[in-house]
Amino acid sequence: MIDRRPALVARCDGDEDVAAAVSFARDNELSLAVRGGGHGVAGHALCDGGLVIDLSQMTGVDVDPAGRTARAQGGCTLGDLDRETQRHGLATPLGVVSATGIAGLTLSGGIGWLRRKHGLSCDNLVSARVVTADGNLLAASESENEDLFWAIRGGGGNFGVVTSFEYRLHPVGPEVFFCNVYYPVDRAREVLQSCERYVSGAPDQVSPLGILGRIPNAEEFPPESHGEPYVALLALFPGAPAEGERALRPLRDITEPICDLSVASTYTKTQTILDDDYPDGRRYYWKSVNAPALSDELIERLAAHAAAAPSPDSTVDVWYQGGAMAHVGEEETAFANRSAPYLLGIEANWEAEADSAENVTWVRNAFADMRTFSAGGMYLNFPGFLEEGEQLLREGYGRNYERLSAVKAKYDPANLFRLNANIEPKS
Repeated sequence: MIDRRPALVARCDGDEDVAAAVSFARDNELSLAVRGGGHGVAGHALCDGGLVIDLSQMTGVDVDPAGRTARAQGGCTLGDLDRETQRHGLATPLGVVSATGIAGLTLSGGIGWLRRKHGLSCDNLVSARVVTADGNLLAASESENEDLFWAIRGGGGNFGVVTSFEYRLHPVGPEVFFCNVYYPVDRAREVLQSCERYVSGAPDQVSPLGILGRIPNAEEFPPESHGEPYVALLALFPGAPAEGERALRPLRDITEPICDLSVASTYTKTQTILDDDYPDGRRYYWKSVNAPALSDELIERLAAHAAAAPSPDSTVDVWYQGGAMAHVGEEETAFANRSAPYLLGIEANWEAEADSAENVTWVRNAFADMRTFSAGGMYLNFPGFLEEGEQLLREGYGRNYERLSAVKAKYDPANLFRLNANIEPKS
């Protein structure tokens, strides 16, 4: 989807390289893009004719098991960080695809399998090192440059290049139980609303994801089901597998499934379960919207949009939120709209360039329809191409937008870091 040709790519080895590259771009008035670990589908990691700061060689991870923290460089993926922390039976909340870069994920929130138990990725950030527009390397934490620390927890890449992240860790794994059950789509209302009731009475450690799509032509699915529409429930239980099997059983017994691929496995392997759905080289366009309730009408519309997807690889997703991520105040971090109980994701995933217009149109039509059910807000890691501009950002940041604009003016008054979900500096 993204075809841009930068004039220069700076493949950085450390903080000083990043600082030199930022200063070079500023002094030479070049467009500046930043690539962390990858997976950013909006395409902000590239620019035409400018400089790309590429952090993909900066993948060091230092774990302090006694202090339950880990510092990871900005080019790390989820897989890089999980591999090191799981050696100690620890993890921090990250996403759901191991190839995702931790940087973009964390800076715009970070929702994953641990969100209701331990919050968002940005909620577990203890400190960060940030190269700002003047080329200085700053520490950001609750006690140093507090305004910058507040802003990078949800405000995206607007304020500088984060060269490393220090995360709080929690006991997770190494063995876990993962629910992965597929039901006929004509039971979507029963399945999604049963999951809603389950979440309302379940402990916060369970963070389900509902998916509506079409069964792939893969050997783990019954041959007669290939191509059939489904509604699936996926959830990870971070405790002992036997306890997880019992705790997640209600999600697997709602009605007769098409198939049940639930399994006890390692946490690191569970983090790769969705990897095959997002290979490099495929085309992607995703948008999202918050919803206050799963009404009968909304579920019917979700199923209809999923059935109308031009690509068999596309899905409509229901993220069950709340728990720990909602216990953080709306203005404690830049990440807003925490009280929304549901996030609806509309994902177009397809192969051929000739099919791009049709797939993008499908997402935009579904997005427009879903907004009629929303009280506002969305997840800015699923932003499409941010074609709505400032309107979308104001919805995404809510009442935090003006404060973010003021912090932007302090640390990047010339808007050097503008290839992102860009917040204009407050004049």
